[in-house]
Parts: sequence; C-alpha cells; structure tokens
Amino acid sequence: MKTFKDNAGREWTVEINVAALKRIRSLTGTDLLEVISGGELLERLMRDPVLLCDILFALVKPQADQRQISDESFGAAMAGDAIDSATAALLDELVAFCPSPRDRANLGRVLLVVRQAMDKASDVVEARLEGGEIERIVNEALKAATSGNSSGAAPASSASTQPT
Repeated sequence: MKTFKDNAGREWTVEINVAALKRIRSLTGTDLLEVISGGELLERLMRDPVLLCDILFALVKPQADQRQISDESFGAAMAGDAIDSATAALLDELVAFCPSPRDRANLGRVLLVVRQAMDKASDVVEARLEGGEIERIVNEALKAATSGNSSGAAPASSASTQPT
C-alpha cells in the first residue's frame, strides 16, 4: 500500500484490489485496468488532473466517508505536489495489483519510460529557460508585434478583405 498527502495535510492510503476497481468503475465509469492493456488511459491520467482526482477519490472513498470528507473538499486539497505524489502512489499500486508477473513487469517498465520522458521534457524546458531562449522568443514576438505599425491599428480581418 502506498500513501500520499493532500494539501490539507491529510494522509490517504492507496490500495488497489478488486473491490476498489469495481468502486472506481461504478463511480467514475473508468476501467482502471485499461492502463494495463495499453489503452490511452495512462496518457489521460497524466494530462487530466480532474479525471485523476475523480479516480483517486473513488479509490479512497471509504476513508473519506469515515472522515466525513466530501468529493469537493478532497478536490480542493489536490494541487501541485499532492497530485504528483498521488499519481505516483496510484500508478505504483496499479503495477503491484497486476495479477500476472509479466504484466507487472511490463507496466512497471512503461511507467519508468513515461517518467523518464517527462523528466527529459522538464529538463528541456529548464534548459531553454536558463539559456534565455524563451525570453528571446517572447521579446522577438513583442518587437514584431509593435514594429512597423505605430498607429496600433489591427490588420483587417479576413472577412473584410474577401471579394464580394
């Protein structure tokens, strides 16, 4: 079992088993096992924090009910580092749940590759920021937008330049 803390300091235990998968499917309409079968769910989870938090809430719902914490309250405490650690806990537990050792190993490798790719993408952005590339691009765009047209008039819209 993995744990994560939300931004309110509450610790949540993530445990994936058949009952939890059924609860997630029932409450969210999402089959979490699609991650194992190579569907697009992993990508959706990585780019859609609302879906991720809906799934997480369904997963920890028994704990939330016991603590009298609503879906809204749970979601309000999920941002930034809390989402990152909750994602890691969810995916690590999903790997551990895989009934087949081969599927477990494959999903573990997929997650490793995804995490490495995300780290590389962050490294590229950091390098571009530190090297001043992004600042140069913004400055060039601002210069191009303001040069040659001191009146500030916008170019004609395509609708007004269409032949009649």
